Amino acid sequence: MSRHPTPALWIADLMLLLVAVVWGTSYGVAKSALAYYPVLGFLAVRFCLTFVLLLPTLRELATQRGQQALKAGLPLGLILLCIFLCETFGVALTTASNAAFLISLTVVMTPFVEWLLLQRRPDGQAFVAAGISLLGAWLLTSSVGLSSFSMGDALMLAAALLRALMVSATQRLTAGKSMSTLTLTAIQSGVVGSGSLIVATFMLPHGLPALPHAPAFWGATIYLVLFCTIFAFFAQNYGIRHTGSPSRVSLLMGSEPVFGAIFAAYWLGERLASSAWLGGMFIVGAALWASRPRSVLRPATVA
Repeated sequence: MSRHPTPALWIADLMLLLVAVVWGTSYGVAKSALAYYPVLGFLAVRFCLTFVLLLPTLRELATQRGQQALKAGLPLGLILLCIFLCETFGVALTTASNAAFLISLTVVMTPFVEWLLLQRRPDGQAFVAAGISLLGAWLLTSSVGLSSFSMGDALMLAAALLRALMVSATQRLTAGKSMSTLTLTAIQSGVVGSGSLIVATFMLPHGLPALPHAPAFWGATIYLVLFCTIFAFFAQNYGIRHTGSPSRVSLLMGSEPVFGAIFAAYWLGERLASSAWLGGMFIVGAALWASRPRSVLRPATVA
């Protein structure tokens, strides 16, 4: 076991931290866009645009690498569809800062999902981190009273569990396989975009309204497509394949709620109670403390 991370691991770590930054801003940006267009339509626009931009990568489908990406991308895309349905409806029904903090519970859930799915038992640090993060979540939600815990908050908790499933499933389906990360991202985006349109067909009897013309909507959408979808999906898939540990991926992105809350405060003018900020600090602190297991020094072998 090497005592120093390899260059590939350092690159993966940096990319995952950048994902935390851009995903932290995504809640405020998405909330702004949802003022102009319904959730399902917004998801369809965001991911269909992503798919179109990544269409050239589908030339890989004629190769074995492309076939590997297709086999992994279809089920992972379905999980992503469920994640974004929960997240986007959730952020529409709660505050952007609450959404950013609650989604960070992925850090706690991932070791247990990894244990169940990949048969890797978490160490004692994971249990301590779980307790600290749950305390943080209680402080966060108690600032508005447990009776006021909203459907949006519940959806964000469901999204956190699905994210934990996503990183573990990605590790299971891509480990040891040679595939293009961009092709994998394209397939996932296509599944989410088309799935959003199908769900909209059943949930919206009158169909989607005409696309908005507001520059603010399209500015937010383009930002989310380029940075929070194409870059973030690529970086997350790359990171999972190079770290070899779903739990480490979640821990490295544990600073996401900090950026989310700060961005929500400055972009949307949201204000959190002192107890909510304390709860958020507990969640992030648990993530940072738990990000120092011995597995940090164990580089993964990637085909």
